[in-house]
This record gives sequence, structure tokens and C-alpha cells, in this order.
Amino acid sequence: MVSSFVPAPVVAVPSCVPVVPKGVIVSPSDLPLAFRRQHRLLKPAEFANVFAARRVLRGTQFALHYRDNHLPTARLGLVIPKKQAHTAVLRNGIKRQAREIFRLRLSTLPARDVVLRLTRLVEAQDKPAWRTEIIQLFERLGRT
Repeated sequence: MVSSFVPAPVVAVPSCVPVVPKGVIVSPSDLPLAFRRQHRLLKPAEFANVFAARRVLRGTQFALHYRDNHLPTARLGLVIPKKQAHTAVLRNGIKRQAREIFRLRLSTLPARDVVLRLTRLVEAQDKPAWRTEIIQLFERLGRT
């Protein structure tokens, strides 16, 4: 018994994704408002230097520690302990919101190293309250 295999005809299907020339694509890191590595506190010694300066703005749930950094831009560090934000989802949400608020206000902030530290227990449903407090702390930092 001889079987003959006949391949199915190839049909050209138009792509749903438009093709854009590479020169037109802008990556997020190319945007002027990107949160780049140069805007972050990375080393424990950098955090220690900010805490040692003992300059702080306090809110009801957060403390914003800061010191002059003699660099052309401000830098951000975040301290969100498990004791005050029990779930990883909540801690990551707070960090995401804080980075976004910092990123949007970066051009108006003085050249300082800043550490935002969560000081009180927060819950996910309190998001509007803690987001507003973070905004107010960064606005106060811009005026000092």
C-alpha cells in the first residue's frame, strides 16, 4: 500500500502587528522621565549615609530621609519592611507607586539622596491615603 502525502496549501495571512522601522521605536529608558539606575540608591553605605544625616520629613505612615548628594540629580531608596506591609503584593505596590511619584517629580526635586521609609502598618485598601502622603512628602522635600 502506497500512501501519497499531499501538503496543505500555504496561505499568506496578513500580520495583525504593524511593522515599524527600528528608528521610530522609543524604549522606556530613552524617555527623559525614566527611572534609571543613576536615580537609585543601590549600596547599603548610600542608605547609611542618608540615615546618618538625620534630616527627615515625617508623615503619618512614612518618613522621608534626605541629604544633599552633590550630584546633578536626586536619587531614591526605599525601605518597606514586612512588619508594616505584610504581603509582597502590598510591598511591591508601595514601591511601584513611590518610584512613579519620584519619577514624575524628578525634574522639580533638588539634588538629594532620598530614602522613603514605611513607619506604620498599612493595608491595601488604604492606597489612596498612602499615595497622597507620598506625594505630599515629595512636595515638602521640593520646598526645603
